[in-house]
Amino acid sequence: MKICIYGAGAIGGTIAVRLAQAGHEVSVVARGAHLAAIRQNGLTLQKGDERVTARVPAAADGAEFGVQDAVILAVKAHGIRAALAGLAPLIGADTSVVPAVNGVPWWFFERWGGALAGTRLGACDPDGAIARAIPYERIIGGIVYLAADSPAPGELRHNSGNRIVLGEPGEVSSARVDALVAALSGAGFEAKATERIREEVWKKLWGNVCFNPVSVLTGSSTDRMIDDPLLNAMFVTMMGEVLAVAGALGLSLDMQPVERIALARRLGGIKTSMLQDALAGRSLEVDAIVGAVVEIAKRLDIPVPMVDAVYGMTRLHAASRGLQAPR
Repeated sequence: MKICIYGAGAIGGTIAVRLAQAGHEVSVVARGAHLAAIRQNGLTLQKGDERVTARVPAAADGAEFGVQDAVILAVKAHGIRAALAGLAPLIGADTSVVPAVNGVPWWFFERWGGALAGTRLGACDPDGAIARAIPYERIIGGIVYLAADSPAPGELRHNSGNRIVLGEPGEVSSARVDALVAALSGAGFEAKATERIREEVWKKLWGNVCFNPVSVLTGSSTDRMIDDPLLNAMFVTMMGEVLAVAGALGLSLDMQPVERIALARRLGGIKTSMLQDALAGRSLEVDAIVGAVVEIAKRLDIPVPMVDAVYGMTRLHAASRGLQAPR
């Protein structure tokens, strides 16, 4: 397949290297020193003792690559608007666009038959620019369960996790989803298709709402937070609030908060993506991950006081350190 990874950072870059090694026609969009390093030395991925380098075409936007079979959008949620112009040349009549983005995606309530159908979330797409630029028909929902970082420009480190879940927003099976699942499986990922992609979005969001912002506030990895009895109790409360919101939307997470926390603990000492961004002086995804849940809860008239408090603290923390993303 002809696949462009738009945003070849830790997650996007890991996917790019694996797909390129599997023989797909892969190009990447990156920026700054990372882009320069990829052009000069390729994109190098390390996992354990294994170290592989993929020589892939790299550019600052998609105009150099033309229409793709698939685009995996791996920028931060608040970076999508800035990417739209560079993304447009990659999208044709049959291109699949996979937003591999944390938080509630902008398309979540579009053509949705449940509560809040048709709602545009201010936390995700305040003026509808993203929805206008990326046709709903082109979207495939994507959830990535892997932890990675970028220790240096052009260098990636895959730390844990290997699962990617894809699904049609229309909650049906499709040949294009199956084709992407096959490509990712052939590249060594544990890829699967689902006809309940919105529930999958919420399952990952369930943990991110808790672990990501609190990791920024405490400067701690997930294992240290979970092992602290006071923070563990707070996570149980927050997850209970998020579970109530999911239930009001008609979504089943098939798990209780203590089980979800135990699952995260088994992964070891994970440095969340939001903590990595904070330490690197980059803007935080706090609105798409936490603010969206606060907004949905308010629209449903469901109290989420602990999530509200963590959102308020993290938003102020980001603003005071110049890490607040534009909206």
